[in-house]
Order: sequence, then C-alpha cells, then structure tokens
Amino acid sequence: MRRTPILAAACLLPAFLAGCSFFEGGALGRKFVVFFAVRSATLDTSAREVVSHAADLAANHPELNIQVEGYAQANGNLTADAMLSDRRAERVAAALRADGIAANRIQINPRSPSNEDPGIGARRVEIDFGN
Repeated sequence: MRRTPILAAACLLPAFLAGCSFFEGGALGRKFVVFFAVRSATLDTSAREVVSHAADLAANHPELNIQVEGYAQANGNLTADAMLSDRRAERVAAALRADGIAANRIQINPRSPSNEDPGIGARRVEIDFGN
C-alpha cells in the first residue's frame, strides 16, 4: 500500500499549511515541502521544523546534493511574483546553511510564477535530494 498520497493529502489540511514533508523511499526521492503564508517569504515555526528535518537528512547523507525550488502564484506583477519565488527559495536555503549544510551542496531554483498550482500549491518551496 502506498502511503504517499495519504501523506501528501495531509499536507493540505489547515493544521499543516505552514509545513510538512512526505516520503517516497530512500534518501533519493525524499522531498520536503515548506509552505508559506500568502505573499510571504517568512519561515514560521512549522516551516522551520520542516527545514530542520531536511537538514538532518542532508547531514546523514553528505553524498547527496539538495535542490531548493521556490514557487509563487502569478498575481499580475510577474516581476514581484518572481522575486517572491526567489526569496522563498533563498530563505529555505539560508535556513539549511544555518543548520550546517554546506552552501556548495545547495542549488536554488526559483520557478517562474504561474497559475498552474493555485492556492497553497503556489506558496511552497520543495527541498529535493539527488546525486
């Protein structure tokens, strides 16, 4: 039985809006998802906990690189929306570095603002592990 859909759905519950993670087996394929408030790039307590869990995994797997992908919804001012996506990814990367992860292991990839993932999906940063 695959638990990923159940755990991913749990991320959408109001109690988990600030941050959650889900697991897809092994260190490779592990993804942590950090959620932000509307138009915000501030890490709240729940989001900070998610980043700390990701940093723990990274510390235990120094051979893995980390992709940090920021998202934002297109709200009319694409420049401001792109900057928000970048700020979110930068904040998460900075928190990973503060937790002891070497900067050369972290690659930041802000995504172009879009309306493909409206609502909470557009207010996230994904932390992915790979070779």
